[in-house]
Amino acid sequence: MASIDDFRFESHQLLLELDAATMGMMMLVSSGCVSGPEWDAANKRQHDAYKCWDAFNNLPPAI
Repeated sequence: MASIDDFRFESHQLLLELDAATMGMMMLVSSGCVSGPEWDAANKRQHDAYKCWDAFNNLPPAI
C-alpha cells in the first residue's frame, strides 16, 4: 500500500510534467508556431502528460 507521501510525490511529478508540456505548447502559440514537427512534438508531449495524469487519478483505491 502506497503512503500519502508516495501519492503526493507521484502526483507532483506528473503535474510538473503536465505543466511543462502545456507551457511549451503555449510558448509555441505565442510565437505563432502552431503547425509542423515542433508543434506535433509539443502536442504529443502534452497529450501523453495528460494521459499519465488522468490514469494516475483514476487508479482504483488501495485497500
